[in-house]
Amino acid sequence: MKALSRIILTALIAATAASCKAVNTLTDSKKASQGKPYELIVVCPQQEWTGEVGDTLRAVLTAPVPYLNQTEPLFDVLRVQERGFTGLVADHRNILKIRIDPSLPEVTTGVEYDVTARPQIVLTTAGPDDRSLVEYISKNRENLVHALEQAERDRAVEANSKFYNTGIDAAVRKTFGVGIKVPKGYVLAKQEDDFLWARYEYPAASQGFFICSYPYEGPESLAPEALLAARNKYAARIPGPSDGSWMTTSEVIPPAYRMFRLEGRLWCELRGFWDVKNDFMGGPFVSYTTVDTATNRVFTLDCYVYSPKLHKRNFVRGVEHLLYTVTFPETEK
Repeated sequence: MKALSRIILTALIAATAASCKAVNTLTDSKKASQGKPYELIVVCPQQEWTGEVGDTLRAVLTAPVPYLNQTEPLFDVLRVQERGFTGLVADHRNILKIRIDPSLPEVTTGVEYDVTARPQIVLTTAGPDDRSLVEYISKNRENLVHALEQAERDRAVEANSKFYNTGIDAAVRKTFGVGIKVPKGYVLAKQEDDFLWARYEYPAASQGFFICSYPYEGPESLAPEALLAARNKYAARIPGPSDGSWMTTSEVIPPAYRMFRLEGRLWCELRGFWDVKNDFMGGPFVSYTTVDTATNRVFTLDCYVYSPKLHKRNFVRGVEHLLYTVTFPETEK
């Protein structure tokens, strides 16, 4: 717990300092950071990287992303030694430094933003010996991953907020009274009184989401079986590639269910796989549901990815980020 609070406090201090610098030195422009989304530079000595510290880091940072059709790591890890941490490498968007300092009483993690480029996050984890680092990384694995994932998400949300599809935002506001910042490239595929579907088509992949709303009938409306039934009801409005086919939820692997709070609002998440009834298509989906207390209606944002030939992790992350652009009237005020 102490380690968690230390990471959060350090991050807040660094973020505040970065904000102040942005306000006070508007002419201080940074280089554009290097690297791809969810790519991570790990600066680590050879001895630690080939030992237990490296094994622990790889187990944490390259753990498989859940509910994808094939195994993909949380991050694409590129490791360098200190002497190689120069030039464009030092300007990478995501950096984790591992240091051994026998004079330290315990392991600590510092967080810095936009050190040499923007946007950039630099985590520095330093400890007195290998054993303490292994224990710390194992104990705080969720915090370390969360800090890196949040940095990527914040970048996406910032970009969405600046360059978004105003037509889809207007359609969602008209239909549901809710705002959403959807990246340009999405097209509105269907709009009904209680349903809206938008999609982004690539040459070899597809991202999409639908929003639906229906009366809230008490806590049972948010039970996993109720959400699954509602999902299948509304997903059936998305047609498949052949006549008489439509989207549904795969029954091979049951969706995972969890509840969480985001800015004080309770959300329910379903995460699993979708299929097409009477055809052969499928992929991962993630569905977010809450109650709009102003209208006493259930509100669901359901996102899916179709990418039979390409990796799916970054496509899934892209649709997950849409949730963090959703705004209800009370939050906008």
